[in-house]
Amino acid sequence: MAFKLAVVLAIVSVANAAILPTLVKKVELEAPAEYQFSYSVHDEHTGDIKSQQEERHGDDVKGQYTLIDADGHRRIVDYTADEHNGFNAVVRREPLAHHKLVKTVVPVTKVVVPVAKYAVPVAKVVAPAHLATVSFAAPSLTYHY
Repeated sequence: MAFKLAVVLAIVSVANAAILPTLVKKVELEAPAEYQFSYSVHDEHTGDIKSQQEERHGDDVKGQYTLIDADGHRRIVDYTADEHNGFNAVVRREPLAHHKLVKTVVPVTKVVVPVAKYAVPVAKVVAPAHLATVSFAAPSLTYHY
């Protein structure tokens, strides 16, 4: 009985060895990715000013992005990534030569209200209608592959 079992197992093993290589899908390695892209946004109304550019050759990626921080400095980040060193970034901050300070001027009107014999000044604050204006701008995007 053990002999018959060994013969059956041997036949099944030979059959698997003959069929298995035809069932395994051969995957050909493709060339590493190559691309370059860049985009930028420049919206003076909202102060949204930023840009990015990046390129990849094989497993090496190099890029830079810039943006304007809320305190009026430009942040510049140069970065690289590769299989050996991983992701590395160098961050610089530069003050803008002429950043705009947004000042909101609210007119104040004095109203005099007579109370008995005395005049009491009362300050009334009126908010201009243009402060409630909201606008959006779509960024431009360029992608090259």
